[in-house]
Amino acid sequence: MINFRNSTFIKSTPSVKERPLDQFPEVLIVGKSNVGKSSLINALCQRKALAFTSSKPGHTRLLNYYNIGDAFYLVDAPGYGYAKGGIDLDRLFGEMMEEYFVDNQFLKLVLLLIDSRREFSENDLEILHYLQENNIPYFVVITKTDKINQKGKSQLNKRLLELDIKENIYFTSVNEPRTLEKLRSGIEQYI
Repeated sequence: MINFRNSTFIKSTPSVKERPLDQFPEVLIVGKSNVGKSSLINALCQRKALAFTSSKPGHTRLLNYYNIGDAFYLVDAPGYGYAKGGIDLDRLFGEMMEEYFVDNQFLKLVLLLIDSRREFSENDLEILHYLQENNIPYFVVITKTDKINQKGKSQLNKRLLELDIKENIYFTSVNEPRTLEKLRSGIEQYI
């Protein structure tokens, strides 16, 4: 069993070529710039300040490597979509991820984070199709589920069915520990 609490920030890199030297399997986290990636990392690892959370979307601009229990790296990718200050997050994300995915023998799983209150964006769908077409294992992780009502959950489930997403879906909230435990268990099965 992996001890998620035994987690350490290792380094930030502008390129996958500068990944940490230890050859651990990697679980990549991708999502829009305001989807709650840092909050999810902190909640999964039961650490309040492991990953920096910002009120300004688009703060992450590097690949951030976290050693989780000496079992794997959780890799936080730059968000895509919106950022203040004229930063083209889509271009930054595209260039970095193109390099990251090519012949990456360490990549074991991708967590595609989707905000439960938002529609799937064009970028979300592009990444989803890329993962499917390239047979890269992935989970669709729906975040902030405590912020939607029953009607919202019903609409979300309908949208997932329309997109033919029927398995490896995790509904999470940083305020509901049991949802995080399910996600931890799912990750462990891939590592």
